[in-house]
Amino acid sequence: MKQICVFLLFFSMAASAQQKQSLSITLENVEYPYPLNFISMSIEGQDVRMAYMDIKPANFNGKCLMLFHGKNFGGYYWTNLIKFFSEKGYRVLVPDQIGFGKSSKPFINYSFHRFAAMNRQLMDTLKIQHAIVMGHSMGGMLASRFALLYPERTVQLILENPIGLEDYRTFVPYASTETMYQTELKTTPESVKKYYQSSYFVKWKPEYDDLVRIASGVSGSSEFPRYAKVAALTSQMIYEQPVIYELPLLKVPVLLLIGTQDKTIVGKARLSPEDQKKFGRYDQLGKQTAARIPGSRLLEFENSGHIPHLEIPEEFIRALEANIK
Repeated sequence: MKQICVFLLFFSMAASAQQKQSLSITLENVEYPYPLNFISMSIEGQDVRMAYMDIKPANFNGKCLMLFHGKNFGGYYWTNLIKFFSEKGYRVLVPDQIGFGKSSKPFINYSFHRFAAMNRQLMDTLKIQHAIVMGHSMGGMLASRFALLYPERTVQLILENPIGLEDYRTFVPYASTETMYQTELKTTPESVKKYYQSSYFVKWKPEYDDLVRIASGVSGSSEFPRYAKVAALTSQMIYEQPVIYELPLLKVPVLLLIGTQDKTIVGKARLSPEDQKKFGRYDQLGKQTAARIPGSRLLEFENSGHIPHLEIPEEFIRALEANIK
């Protein structure tokens, strides 16, 4: 499927131009695959802008698919899913959450409840009444919170390797936001790539270097300390605001798409090598989570890690298409 691998072409075209270029903390010099729009909001007395792509198909089937990105990404890495499902007639809505991607990076109290409310506001502004809500990684925690708060707006909840399938507070030692901030300030392309290789992918491919380039390129910006502080604040949000205990309360259809070789743990560096092997076991977490959610459907991919929609795009999209509402 040529269209499924379009993200490879997108990144390879942009790679040479960005390779030696520092990125701004709102990624102005990163080209997104579809036109961007912004919605203005006021949060804790600060004026902010939330970026989003709203892709309207030529032949609308009446359904909207809303995609929530993970912590280390923005809307740009959804390219292949956007193209495939928009061609199938879905309206695809892809926000960059506040604090991420091309959206503003304010110093605020970050919370999944607030994120969910902002995405509902975005839907209201665009006059979208219902959506299939899909979240990857951190976006899975947000999508779950959205479905819990607004089940009447959620046609289906789809979770692609969500983090938070275990309560990190119970085994990862606490670190203050200041400590995490100091760690974020040490970000380098080498440290990002090492983490991605150890947790995210089964086998490294050259095209994944472009994900590293975007994730680490902001470290060369004069505003990187702001970016690092926001990254620490959102890490603390993930650590302190588990959603796992409320998953049994979900009242919407739930589809779990799990790459079983994922080894992601939030706060992994604060664990001993022995404990790192005990947790982040998605070969177990997927089954445990499906058992928590009445009526959920679990699809596992044994040949994938944290990001199946990029690592095994054809297989992933076939499975998703067959099970989307």
